[in-house]
Amino acid sequence: MLIRNTPAALIGASLLLIAAPVSAAGPTATMLSDTCAGCHGTDGASVGPATPIIAGMSAAYFTDTMNAFKDGSRLSTVMGRIAKGYTDEEITLMAGWFAERPFARANQKTDAAKVSMGEKLHSKNCSKCHDENGSLPDDDSGILAGQQLPYLMFTMEDFTSGAREMPKKMKKKVDALDEAQIHALMQFYASQK
Repeated sequence: MLIRNTPAALIGASLLLIAAPVSAAGPTATMLSDTCAGCHGTDGASVGPATPIIAGMSAAYFTDTMNAFKDGSRLSTVMGRIAKGYTDEEITLMAGWFAERPFARANQKTDAAKVSMGEKLHSKNCSKCHDENGSLPDDDSGILAGQQLPYLMFTMEDFTSGAREMPKKMKKKVDALDEAQIHALMQFYASQK
């Protein structure tokens, strides 16, 4: 009798499993961050000339940047639309994940004379906010050192054109620089290894 009822018991148990509610786990930090690889490179190590390296950036800066894209207060081409697709919790997960990745500086050529001029300008004008030659992620102003030169130039153009608001301290310093000095400063940051 036990053998005859076994198939019925198995079928009944199967039906219970099928009818049981499925609890899907939410997306993981890795899964969410992998969606950024198409533009920002594997693990946030961008090789695109106009796309920033986001690996190693502080969690606070990442979160602030994504929220600014999301609410439209920071100029973007596509990031505003992309950021709106993430919840606050998902942004927090990605922020922590990218903060744990090592920053992978861009391998690029720079002009030694401009780099030398830019180093002096950095020391005089920028070093208080952009610590350690712009490489410190914890200053929460973004990592400049080792970013792609075109990205640095496009970002500075956004600031100088007024498309992106500069902090008051930065504006005062940048307004005193001419185009050649700004370019030298960006060469300096791009040259940092």
